[in-house]
Amino acid sequence: MTTPDEAGTKVIARDNASRSSSRDEEMGILTPVENNQLKKSLKNRHLQMIAMGGAIGAGLFIGSGAALSAGGPGSVLICYTLIGIMMLFTCQALAELSVVYPSNGAFFEHCLRFLDPTWGFAIGWGYALTWLIILPFELIAASITIQFWNDTINMGVWVTVFLVVLALIQIFGVRGYGEVECVLSVIKIIACSGFIILGIVINTGAVGRQGYLGGAYWSDPGAFRNGFEGFASVFVIASFSFGGTELAGLAAAESENPEKSVPKACKQVFWRISFFYILNLFIMGLILPSDDPRLLGSEGANSKASPFVLAIQDAGIKVLPHIMNGVITIAVISVANSSSFGFTRTVQAMAQVGMAPTCLAKIDKQGRPMHCTIVLLLFALIAYVGLAPNDAGMKLFDWLLAVTGVTYFFIWGSICLAHIRFRKAMEAQGLSLDLVPYKPSGGVWGSWIALIFNGVCLAAAFYVCAKPKPGATAAETAEKFFKGYLAAPVMFVLWFGWKVKTGKWRLQTPLHAIDLKTDAKFRDPVNFEPEEKKPLRKRMLGALF
Repeated sequence: MTTPDEAGTKVIARDNASRSSSRDEEMGILTPVENNQLKKSLKNRHLQMIAMGGAIGAGLFIGSGAALSAGGPGSVLICYTLIGIMMLFTCQALAELSVVYPSNGAFFEHCLRFLDPTWGFAIGWGYALTWLIILPFELIAASITIQFWNDTINMGVWVTVFLVVLALIQIFGVRGYGEVECVLSVIKIIACSGFIILGIVINTGAVGRQGYLGGAYWSDPGAFRNGFEGFASVFVIASFSFGGTELAGLAAAESENPEKSVPKACKQVFWRISFFYILNLFIMGLILPSDDPRLLGSEGANSKASPFVLAIQDAGIKVLPHIMNGVITIAVISVANSSSFGFTRTVQAMAQVGMAPTCLAKIDKQGRPMHCTIVLLLFALIAYVGLAPNDAGMKLFDWLLAVTGVTYFFIWGSICLAHIRFRKAMEAQGLSLDLVPYKPSGGVWGSWIALIFNGVCLAAAFYVCAKPKPGATAAETAEKFFKGYLAAPVMFVLWFGWKVKTGKWRLQTPLHAIDLKTDAKFRDPVNFEPEEKKPLRKRMLGALF
């Protein structure tokens, strides 16, 4: 049933027995189909690998080359470390919210509850559109990596192969998604670990023709390139590389034991970032010069320009470049697999509350949102348009991808703000934090830090997109800006459009009116003992393990 809050609004509620949703008159939410429940099939190992797989992809294996070329190894090390800290706090905030409210919409529903329904609408559709557009692009990207071995077969053949594989994975539901991510993530982890060892061997001169390198490339061509603009560019590239890390929170609703598995997956983000990003990129900056002209092509899925592949080739190792290209192909397929999960779960959750066509709320007997999956696979056929001759199709993709540009900054910032307002609402309504099963050691201050970082990322992206290139015309500058920053006005249009539809113009839900109790998984207020305050050292260690 629905319950009126103190401001006269109604909030989403579900009967605990039937788990059915109902109409919210103020937000214009239609009555969704009842008894649409996703299966809780994800085990702890699945959630660990989903969090791992979301953070290791083409952004690391290929996009880091563009970062190295733009700002040098010093900028890469600093920027990726700072963004890693931001993502650590963001994921821990998401973990606390997902443990208390393990809903299938995750941060979309958190925004509905703690910020404002209209902003939740914008965040939900922004996130769904991001994954919807990324999928066909990743199918093309995976096909491009195959050209490393064979460029005589039309890429449309490989797009078809990868699309069929993706469709088959969907048949097995969330368990199939989890198992595939486990296998692919293990391969990526082994590859990252192997590259660290190989990089040290190359740097010391044990392999290759370069001899001992040490920190030579930090001196010449230097640790930093292109001044502040180069540093800001690396900041933006680094931010995009971490897209998908939030998927662990989205998977909470399908986890067998979210109270234990979600915090563990999110807490270990620190070690994943430190080991697989920071250490790999530090090693890469030691064995590959940042002024290497081949790095200028390290964007999209051009695995031939991957800094990892280039470093191995320069060392004269014959077989490993092919193995690394295989890993890059796997990483791209993993992103495509994540696209299906991110889109279908978000849209299904939105349909449950009437913010998407209600037919998309349908869950079949196996717990699969098949209607959402069909929409996704049909849209994926646009990948064939991207194969049009003379790059005509890719120009379309450039503008489609512009819609996804800075969306992640809004999503991550909204997660942090939702956590801040959750804590404030708990205080305003007189509820003890002892009721919360998991609390990150950074507390609400970590969310404030991450929120500010997201604002800095938006500012850096604006600077990079708005700064004209030398000799560029006004039209070229405008095109560059909108291709990089179009997502910001799109988010505003989504927000404003839903405001107009509902006619409700308040900016946020008042703290006293936030519904904290519906569907909350609080601790039993009678049969639990308050946690003993741990020393700071133990609390810091507990945040990481």
